[in-house]
Amino acid sequence: MPVTTAYWAEYAWLQRPGGTAPAVEHQVLVTVGGDGRISAVTPDSGPCPDGAVRLGGLLLPGMANAHSHAFHRALRSTVQVGSGTFWTWRDLMYQFAAALDPDRYLALATAVYAEMALAGITCVGEFHYVHHNPDGTPYADPNAMGEALIEAAARAGIRITLLDTCYLSAGFGAAPEPRQRRFSDGDADAWGARAALLKDRPHARIGAAVHSVRAVPADQLDTVARWAEERRSPLHVHLSEQTAENEACRDAHGVTPTRLLADHGVLGPRTSAVHATHLGREDIGLLGGSGTAVCMCPTTERDLADGIGPARRLASAGSRITLGSDSHAVIDPFEEARALELDERLSTHRRGHWTAAALLRAASEDGHASLGWERAGRIEPGALADFTAVAMDSVRTAGPEPRFGAETAVFAATAADVRDVVVAGRPVVRDGVHQLVPDVPAALRDSVAALRD
Repeated sequence: MPVTTAYWAEYAWLQRPGGTAPAVEHQVLVTVGGDGRISAVTPDSGPCPDGAVRLGGLLLPGMANAHSHAFHRALRSTVQVGSGTFWTWRDLMYQFAAALDPDRYLALATAVYAEMALAGITCVGEFHYVHHNPDGTPYADPNAMGEALIEAAARAGIRITLLDTCYLSAGFGAAPEPRQRRFSDGDADAWGARAALLKDRPHARIGAAVHSVRAVPADQLDTVARWAEERRSPLHVHLSEQTAENEACRDAHGVTPTRLLADHGVLGPRTSAVHATHLGREDIGLLGGSGTAVCMCPTTERDLADGIGPARRLASAGSRITLGSDSHAVIDPFEEARALELDERLSTHRRGHWTAAALLRAASEDGHASLGWERAGRIEPGALADFTAVAMDSVRTAGPEPRFGAETAVFAATAADVRDVVVAGRPVVRDGVHQLVPDVPAALRDSVAALRD
């Protein structure tokens, strides 16, 4: 698709010079250069000029989904029968993981990423650990599964940071179970050698991930951390999602998972801890003091009955907060953003922990930064020309004055209100219709059904 050189928005949520609070501006002309970056932003530009694409509603930066497992989308609704815990949910997840191959994963991930685009997401962080054949043997291309995900993002028109994940054990001192063999490279050196074959491209960045402290032995955490440090790449890790992980880590090492990661050089400004649900005071201080970001996934944490993490305390300690849809129980960045605030209200019995602007920043600029995309998630000259337009006249959003656009988007809008999405200056969604995947529901239906065959 060619780059469209000018977009005109009825309203746009813009950062102001000098660090003042963002605000909703009227009649905003956004000009895009041939490099897919914004070259100029002109508020109060007058009526839409000839040759510009008109975007109704409220223009926002593109959303960043900082934590995704694309194949989990196949579990939607299927796992809502009966009761149980994270661990019983995981058994069904393994069944779908076993059915994946590169072709099936390409089809499924393309559909899932297209669903993300329809929800206003322009960049995804894919926490990828299904590397090999089900018996653990490599594919002819050892990165066939990762390449399928990168290609899927291209076909869906969004950016991706492939967080290639080191996953070596079933638990502290335990070899992988048969259903986990395809996740493991044997040791961290072999993981690093394979991951090093993956390369950045215009729409894709390569990062690293430690699946969890239970899945990577302590003496190999340093190897993964060094790999990411040498490449200046993002490093993500599941952290303290379950109390059982904390207890097992203390039994094995005498410390919390957070302390173990700190002692092995995993924490730092390019690192994101995902979930961070069950933390003590020292853990919060270690994460905040090291500048480690924390990715909250509220809809998944609700769905799996994991609990409410200490997001506000982490932010106050110095951690940047980002958001992810994780298991894709739903894909809706506005729901994730408001859930951060609303879950905190339930936990503390108080309102107003984050402003709407802070929640939008978590869902856009901070999420992009955690995935290695700088100068992104903002509508300003020099930034990536990635943005999304949200209807302000739907049954959910109609009524408030335009100046409350950020509050309306965060606390009332849903993914269904996204009308237009632009990535690198190219229209990916127009009037609610994906321009690259003709029938996203059918693509989802067929690709999920293929995993059941």
